[in-house]
Amino acid sequence: MTPLTDIGQLAERYDLVVVGAGPAGLSAAARAAELGLSVLLADENPAPGGQIYRAITSTPIKDRAILGEDYWRGSDIVARFERAKGAYAPGCTIWSLGPDEAEPGTFELGLSLGGQARMIAASQVILATGAQERPFPIPGWTLPGVMTAGAAQIALKGAGIVPAGRTVIAGCGPLLYLLASQLAAAGAEIVAVLDTTPKRNWTKALAAFPDFLRSPYLAKGLKLMAQTRRKLRFVSGVTGLAAAGEGRLASVTIEGGGVSQSIVCDTLLLHQGVIPSINLSNAAGCKHDFDSEQHCWVPKLDAWFASSVPGIAIAGDGAGIGGAESAALRGEIAAFDAARRLGRLTQAERDRQAAPIRAALERCLRGRRFLDLLYKPAPQFLAPKDETIVCRCEEVTAGQIRDTARRLGVTGPNQMKAFLRCGMGPCQGRLCGPTVVELISEVRGTSPAETGYYRLRPPVKPVTLAELAALPQTDASVKAVVR
Repeated sequence: MTPLTDIGQLAERYDLVVVGAGPAGLSAAARAAELGLSVLLADENPAPGGQIYRAITSTPIKDRAILGEDYWRGSDIVARFERAKGAYAPGCTIWSLGPDEAEPGTFELGLSLGGQARMIAASQVILATGAQERPFPIPGWTLPGVMTAGAAQIALKGAGIVPAGRTVIAGCGPLLYLLASQLAAAGAEIVAVLDTTPKRNWTKALAAFPDFLRSPYLAKGLKLMAQTRRKLRFVSGVTGLAAAGEGRLASVTIEGGGVSQSIVCDTLLLHQGVIPSINLSNAAGCKHDFDSEQHCWVPKLDAWFASSVPGIAIAGDGAGIGGAESAALRGEIAAFDAARRLGRLTQAERDRQAAPIRAALERCLRGRRFLDLLYKPAPQFLAPKDETIVCRCEEVTAGQIRDTARRLGVTGPNQMKAFLRCGMGPCQGRLCGPTVVELISEVRGTSPAETGYYRLRPPVKPVTLAELAALPQTDASVKAVVR
């Protein structure tokens, strides 16, 4: 596989463009290429792997025990894509996706590569944009020294870097245990792991426990939890968190059981689960529903992961959180259907070839509902205290959002954007959108589903004026600005 590094190396059109080179994107691109489709796999990162398999081809971590065997499985997925010989563009940002007006039934994608922008065409698109960490705004979370657990994982996998000094990890979800284990094995000084999982979640999750007993997660999860709790200090039942310090983090204050205590630390890693990354699918016009169990927006999909926009499929954790193994299987299923839509497979052939993949996916997702219910974040962390900055780009606090919703009768995040600019920064709502929705819902006494989400438009990622100005001119673009 020779990565494409110059905009001129891209073809004008492909049968299939896959966005994202994590397990779903790699598997979808490999399967599609094996079925004879011309495929472009485009990804923002400099190397394949996504977040879970980040830097799998280049990590400086040589001791396999530090990251665990699950991480190293990514090597096989990357190797399969390399054998399939699809086109691969690392460091490539997709900033727009929409119908090609000149050719109905075809998509036009705007992308940037090597500092230049270009529009290309695709007959089918699979979005494998994966997951992002759910925003976890607490007082003081903008202080230097406070970062997300995912950011710490990126530093560990990509550069072998561990946090310096006394480190506290706080939040809920399976990744909390995994990261604590990985960082401890890599030599980090972890002084405490603060578990914010609400105790009442156990009651709600018990109904899904029988399926979890047959889940592949069970034995693996219990072993990881036991090992981590044996080695590190865990504090359960945490109901409040605040970071403090002058100019940088110095301590974290925790509340729980009616007691407040402070822990001196140099680094605080925050995590309260992951949610699908939906900005690109949202901007492309795909319909989304609010999933009350995963407590996030998920795209509306059929059994083949096809979205409400014909020709666009969404695979992996971008289709709903399921984990790395399920992401790879979802990618393959979406690729089978893309080949069927393009006439490379009959419906019967598609169904036959996908059957074992579907069976494996069903086994892989067994028990997932238990985890979703157990690790649903507490309301006080979804809708934080008034003094907490919610929109980091525009420095908007939770109190400002609540006050604006009350006084001006704001009913949704798009109205709030007009008054406070939250969601208009470089992240385009990725870090504040879910929290803004929660705060408006709290004030109005409605559900997030009733409140709705941002209406996103391209460009969905920052793109320079120089890149846009260098795009080839069309008759339509000239007429749009010339009178």
